[in-house]
Amino acid sequence: MDRLAALEAEVKAESDAQRTRKEAALAKLRDQRVTQTSERDQLRARQAELVGRKRTPVEEPTRRADHARGDDADHLEDIGGALELASKANRVKKELARPREKGEKSWAISGGLSLMGPVGWLYAGSWREAVPATAAWAGVLALASFLPVFLMWPVFMVVMPLSAITGVVYALQYNRTGKRQRLFGGDKDKKRKQLRGG
Repeated sequence: MDRLAALEAEVKAESDAQRTRKEAALAKLRDQRVTQTSERDQLRARQAELVGRKRTPVEEPTRRADHARGDDADHLEDIGGALELASKANRVKKELARPREKGEKSWAISGGLSLMGPVGWLYAGSWREAVPATAAWAGVLALASFLPVFLMWPVFMVVMPLSAITGVVYALQYNRTGKRQRLFGGDKDKKRKQLRGG
């Protein structure tokens, strides 16, 4: 428990340090943008005076500053999305690093078995999804025995990694709820139950 607490404190300190670095980088980026915009506006104003444009030099810098503020807002939204994705990845990392308790399914075993196809889903997946998928996979393998390997290889290169990821998700869902959970079509079952209840 002490090691786990120390590990959690280390992960928290690391994420805090990363957040601080990102905030400092954002502040620095904003300052640089403001400085660049100001310098650019001054240069354009001097050029406008030299060329003798009739437009006043104040209008152009104001328009450019408004445009730069819009760019900053878009850039900050992109960074916010990236930070949200990083925090989700950090939560998944913590979940995967957590030691397995009694009665839980190993995500590594589930992913390894599922790398061979949906047969691995039988380890932690919903019976209503794993059994039909396994039967379909057996049919694909039977068909593959009649076809040249180079035709089936692209199918295997796509299906097998996706199957492994699905196996890992099944194991994580099982550990979270303590029972086999459906990943596909679960919303339809909920709607049916609500209609029956109502």
